[in-house]
Amino acid sequence: MPDLIHVHYAQTGKSASTDAFGMREMQARAFAARTAHYLLLKAPPASGKSRALMFLALDKLERQGLRKVIVAVPERSIGGSFAPTRLTEQGFFADWLPSDAYNLCTPGMDGSSSKVQAFKNFMSGPERILICTHATLRFAYEELSDTDFDGTLLAIDEFHHVSASEENKLGELLRGIMAHSTAHIVAMTRSYFRGDTVAVLHP
Repeated sequence: MPDLIHVHYAQTGKSASTDAFGMREMQARAFAARTAHYLLLKAPPASGKSRALMFLALDKLERQGLRKVIVAVPERSIGGSFAPTRLTEQGFFADWLPSDAYNLCTPGMDGSSSKVQAFKNFMSGPERILICTHATLRFAYEELSDTDFDGTLLAIDEFHHVSASEENKLGELLRGIMAHSTAHIVAMTRSYFRGDTVAVLHP
């Protein structure tokens, strides 16, 4: 069946070109707001949100005094987007080098109890970057206090999984952390909207 509608958009290549730090246009715009306490990155799939988060997180660790970064993804397969990346090769000042021991999305780390314990070990230990699923974050949060997240950057991928509903555990933990800790938040999503009529967050 032939295409009924065919649309061609003018392309300049600007969105895919990089600056002196190896950043695309969207990533550079996000990095310009790097000192913000709360950031929302809304961009289409495969547009570079994960790398934008790497730039932001490293600046918050190295130059803004934060002590830890937690990246929460909806499912284990997405954790691969945050694999070690040599950003210095493109001109950035640091590399993204999370420890394999604290990438809780890799095969071999099975069982929610072991992941929760690893999460708790991370919070009290010297490592600075952890990658986990939304579920692991929720289970670990139940065994921690909001103030345990002081000095932490919490990055939530696919942020539209959060809901303002009191029954949404991810939304509940986020509201608690925002209200009772000094944690910074980076929300990453392709859409402002959920598939239902519930708001992601109330103002």
